[in-house]
Amino acid sequence: MTEAVKTSKLEEILGGWPGEELYGVEKEYAKEVEIRGKIERGLIEEISRIKGEPEWMLRLRLRALELFEKYPMPNWLVGVEHIDLEELSQYVKPKAERVSSWEEIPKEYREAYERLGLPELEQRFLMGLTAVYDSETVFHRFKKELEKKGVILLPMEEAVQKYPDLVKQYFAKVFPPSDHKFAALHVALWSGGTFVYVPPNIRIEQPIEAFFFIGASMEGQFEHTLIVADENSFIHFIEGCSAPLLKKYSFHDGMVEIFAKKGSHVKFTTIQNWSRNIINFNNKRAIAEENAFVEWLEGSIGSQITYTYPSTVLRGRGSRTSNIVIGLANGPYLKDTGSKVIHVAPETKSRIVSKSISNAGGINIYRGLVKISPSAENAFAQVDCDSLIMDSESQAHTFPHIQVDNPTATVSHEAKTGRLSDDQLFYMQSRGLKEGEAKALIVLGMLQDVLPDLPLEYVSVLSKVIQLEFSEVGAVG
Repeated sequence: MTEAVKTSKLEEILGGWPGEELYGVEKEYAKEVEIRGKIERGLIEEISRIKGEPEWMLRLRLRALELFEKYPMPNWLVGVEHIDLEELSQYVKPKAERVSSWEEIPKEYREAYERLGLPELEQRFLMGLTAVYDSETVFHRFKKELEKKGVILLPMEEAVQKYPDLVKQYFAKVFPPSDHKFAALHVALWSGGTFVYVPPNIRIEQPIEAFFFIGASMEGQFEHTLIVADENSFIHFIEGCSAPLLKKYSFHDGMVEIFAKKGSHVKFTTIQNWSRNIINFNNKRAIAEENAFVEWLEGSIGSQITYTYPSTVLRGRGSRTSNIVIGLANGPYLKDTGSKVIHVAPETKSRIVSKSISNAGGINIYRGLVKISPSAENAFAQVDCDSLIMDSESQAHTFPHIQVDNPTATVSHEAKTGRLSDDQLFYMQSRGLKEGEAKALIVLGMLQDVLPDLPLEYVSVLSKVIQLEFSEVGAVG
């Protein structure tokens, strides 16, 4: 195990964490229910009983548990050796009922969201917002306009109860628990998240957001987001993640499933800024039918370790995907990110853009897959990997895998790695910029071609986070 991921080393690095003002530090708070222990049948049944789930969901959880117990730990993962899943709280229900008014949330929980500016963002430009604290939704509100259009926007647990046939049709179908050990673990333990159904020909012009917050050490968070975009519809969904400075570590194993039907357009944006003692796994996959367009924008800023590969299966003729992944490893931390695209149908198109920044001993890894199936005639795939190494201690690695099984396909891969030189830094400092300011400016310049894909309010947030990452007092996380 590398020094970057040892918990003891992490605690040493985090002394005097400068993000306290913005993100806060771990505090004691009231918990209504907390479940921890060996991950076995009784524990799964207890979670399902608390949620009052239908029998089919319990059966799905138990099947996923069987797969989790059967599958080996992936041998290529780094930094997960010290995770003790039985020491984690697999389910935590805060002592706060779900409400639709910020004023009704108990102060100890509300402060976390106010510090991040969520109430203001929700009021100004979001069509709907779900806020999850640990394992349960504490805030959920959406504009009546959506309801009039027939849009379904609900916390995942409520959708299971109110629309069981619709949820059952898609849940764990886009990303099945049989995929790998941590996908199985997620389906067995999932709690929290959002369900969205957009009817045919309905466009939701303003974004919808789900925000996930981990409030304490030694917790597992397993939220599940499921989006079904019916024919010729449009939705932009934003996912936000954060946590305060934790005394130990916590584990995140979330999942996103997107089903984009004929002619639909789904944009999914993630701004992940976990504190630096979160180990982050994100299972994300979309299926695109005929002429559908799926866009992923993954912004990975914080966390001790992150593994995430937004993926799209281009199943329908003429379907497209754009997958942009940004990884910032500022400090001795690991970002193992990338994207996967499987071309199944003819005339499909994909573009993967990876931008990684490594500083102060940070490690970035691009791990990607492009597969052109025999049935994908005239498919087009483009991969661009752009890495910036900002000092001699940092690293960037690229592991692309391209499999072409149809001779009519057009596939390109381009990778570029640059290093920030002392002369460049000296020049910028000679113009009055401090070292951290200069580095932040360089990083923002590297991202200038992808930032326009974000709402203006989030460009401002992301810019501020990056500036804090390189401020003189240290990194935010």
